[in-house]
Amino acid sequence: MGIVHLNAVLGSLVVTVGFWLIWGEIPPALAVVSGLLVAGFLIWQGSTIAAIWAWVTLFLGLESLTWPVVTMVRVRMTATEPTEQEMGLILTALLFGLFSAIFWLTFSYGLFKRMKQKEEEARMGEGQAH
Repeated sequence: MGIVHLNAVLGSLVVTVGFWLIWGEIPPALAVVSGLLVAGFLIWQGSTIAAIWAWVTLFLGLESLTWPVVTMVRVRMTATEPTEQEMGLILTALLFGLFSAIFWLTFSYGLFKRMKQKEEEARMGEGQAH
């Protein structure tokens, strides 16, 4: 197992833990399946360590965006009128979810942009070598 594959497995664990944190109690089989799917995707798409972690941070940003939505749906399913405590939970999910989504999506954008710049520099270097 190469270092890229090891990073793909570690990245899939990070994404799976994020998935588990958002959804709370999920069946272990679903956690394993999601982890395997993410690992497979990362191995397929991630030719470098930077690419793998760019995808992982993108997934974390998307998970963070879904956290407030999942919280609101959960609260709505449990009661017709949310309690003050549930409203506080929704507010917390909105604030921290949006803040962390902005952070992770921006971080991911930077990693993807850096990868693209390095690819362009490599192509330019190849063009000058000929």
